Amino acid sequence: MASKIKKGDLVEVISGPSQERGGYKGKQGHVIEVLRDSDRVVVEGVNYVTKHVRRGQSSRGTQEGGIETHEAPIHVSNVAVVDPETKKPTRVGIRLDEVEKDGVTKTVRVRYAKKSGKDL
Repeated sequence: MASKIKKGDLVEVISGPSQERGGYKGKQGHVIEVLRDSDRVVVEGVNYVTKHVRRGQSSRGTQEGGIETHEAPIHVSNVAVVDPETKKPTRVGIRLDEVEKDGVTKTVRVRYAKKSGKDL
């Protein structure tokens, strides 16, 4: 599945339990990492998990360990890119634009936000 979501995009969780029921549906955050091989993304502030870390010896002689919380990946189909104008989730399209740089015109693919839901 070719993902149109890139690192740094503002996305919204569109599936799962609502925030009132302890889920993340409707929550917005920036993409921290895209895992292309498993079609998953790591979103800032979404899908927190606790991880028990064993105490270990670091190079300075300190012992660190305990319980850490960090974001876990979620499937790319469960998030949608947020339209920068309306701040609502939308679909993303790709169009061809011509860009002129140093007198040379090149055709490049550019992502754009399509019109969101009720605005049609």
